[in-house]
Parts: sequence; structure tokens; C-alpha cells
Amino acid sequence: MECGTRPVRIAVVIPAYKVSAQILEVIRRVGPEVQRIIVVDDGCPEGTGKLVESQAANTRLEVLFHQVNQGVGAAVVSGYRRALDHGVDIVVKLDGDGQMAPEQIAALVMPIVLGEADYVKGNRFFNPEDLAGMPPVRLIGNAALSFLTKLASGYWSIFDPTNGFTAIHAGVLPILRMDRLAPRYFFESDMLFRLNLLRCKVVDVPLPAIYGGEKSNLSVRRVLLPFFWQNLVNFHKRMFYNYFVRNFSVASLYLLFGIVLSAFGTVVGIDGWHESLVTGVARPTGTIMLATLPILIGLQLILAFVGFDVSMEPATPIHPRLARLQAGTALLTTDSAGGSAAHVVS
Repeated sequence: MECGTRPVRIAVVIPAYKVSAQILEVIRRVGPEVQRIIVVDDGCPEGTGKLVESQAANTRLEVLFHQVNQGVGAAVVSGYRRALDHGVDIVVKLDGDGQMAPEQIAALVMPIVLGEADYVKGNRFFNPEDLAGMPPVRLIGNAALSFLTKLASGYWSIFDPTNGFTAIHAGVLPILRMDRLAPRYFFESDMLFRLNLLRCKVVDVPLPAIYGGEKSNLSVRRVLLPFFWQNLVNFHKRMFYNYFVRNFSVASLYLLFGIVLSAFGTVVGIDGWHESLVTGVARPTGTIMLATLPILIGLQLILAFVGFDVSMEPATPIHPRLARLQAGTALLTTDSAGGSAAHVVS
């Protein structure tokens, strides 16, 4: 695959845990546009890594081993670090359970190749006809998690946040603080939160999932409450970082006064309702309005803030600017070593 006159080097990272029945076929289907295939055996009790080494060896493939299971996020991060060692341009994350089509890798990475995105993810919900094979519990669970992730990450235009078919420009990885990413199933949602803090552009690509007889290691029922809590934590972090630490704008005032007024009206209203219930005396109209007006004004301010937050979704990729900064730094270093004046990079 090429971008202009320079070939684009792509690496695929496959976290491997209890996928020994599918992973050989997944590797076989990875196309020639991929230069490196990195399988990370995450302490798999089935010995998936050894199986791959013995039966799927080729010049593009290498296997990394975690001695103990650390989680899918930790496995992907190990793969990311190894991919950077190979100097690739784009790193794709592909699950080894056969639910993602390796033939779609070229379509997945295209927005990055064209300079339109820093991070691309699959979206199984784009075409309604593709949902026919999706189990109902996944359909409902993903819809709920998508809304929570929109709030937490600030990427209001994306959907299907738990989709593990992703691609990222390698230039973003060194500044991503990979050591802070969630190590287990919350990895994809946490990745979106941290990409927003960097102002990376994220794009959805419609890619259907393939559901066969394989059993997923992810239980929606088991992760729903932890995902809710972790998204709530990330939401408060994003609000604090983006609207009170890095910047303070009219949107910050909308949020601050919206919360204060809504809370004040709610407390006054509950107190008045409780007193009426105890005494049997209806509260006067003025007292009722003292609770109602702050709630209404507070809700209006919060809605205005949400509208502002939606408009602030990152719209410009950062990896071209990172490349220019690296080129400028290299030029300054070269000129300094040579004793000549630095040149301006346009």
C-alpha cells in the first residue's frame, strides 16, 4: 500500500487468548498489504502462541509471550511497542477469534493513509442488514455502552466503542501514554478517552462482524457495571482537564452554573416536598418557583454546554503536525551539530 510515492508500512497486532481454534485461519487471511504480524500470547492456557510458532511461521510473523494473563489491553500495548520497533506507519489491532475479516484491513486503514484520521475503528451498527447475525444481548449492551462512551470520550459522532477492529497512526503512539491505558476489556473505550485528550481525530468505518460458533471471552453482563463506573470516571476527568485545567471558557461557566443551579433547585424542592408531606400544608407558589426556576435554568445551561461539547469533537488529524515537528527537531539537531543556523520548515 502506498501514500503518494512512499510505501505505507502496516503492522497487525493480534492478542491471543483462548483462540487456538480460529487464529491460524485469521493469520492465513491477512493480506500482502501488511508487512508485520505480531501475535501476543497473553498467558493463554491453550498455548496459542506455541501453536502459531509451530504451524504458521512466515517471514512477516513473530510471537510475543506474556507469562501470566494481563488482559487484552496489555497484550495490544505490547504489540504496539513491538510494532514501533519495526518502524511501521500504521498499527492495526485484529482479534484472533475470527469475528473480524482480515480482508477489510485495507478499507480500515484508508482514512489514515489519506491523512483524514489518526485513529480508525470498525462500526458494526452502520448498516442495519449487518445486525441480523448479532446476538440481541450484544446489540442492546453495545448501544448502552456507546452512549456512555460518547459522554466519557467526547467523540459524539462515533458508535460501537467496544469494536476491537482498529487502526492507529504510529506517530500518535509515543505520546499516548500507553502505560496508562486500561489493561483489560475497557481498553477500546479508554483509548478513545485518551485520544480525545490529545485532540486526535477518530473515524468510524462500516465493517460487519462475523458471528459463528465461537464463544466470546467478553460477557456483557459481567462488564456492564465496571464499564459504567470507568466511563463515569473518565467523563469527570475529561470535564476537569478540558474545561477547567487546560482551558476556561463560557462553556465552563455553562457547566458550573448549570450544575449549581440544578442542585440548588433540587435540594430546595425536595426539602419543600418533605415539609409539606410532614405538615400536610401545601407550599406557597413562591416557594415552588424558588425550586422550579433554578432547575429549569440549570438544565438549559447544561444543554448549552452539551451542544458546545459536541461542537468541540476533534476534527483535524494531529499526526501530520507531529511529523512536521519531528522533522523540525531533527533539522535543528543536525544544524546544531554542524554549527550552522537552523532553517524554518514550512
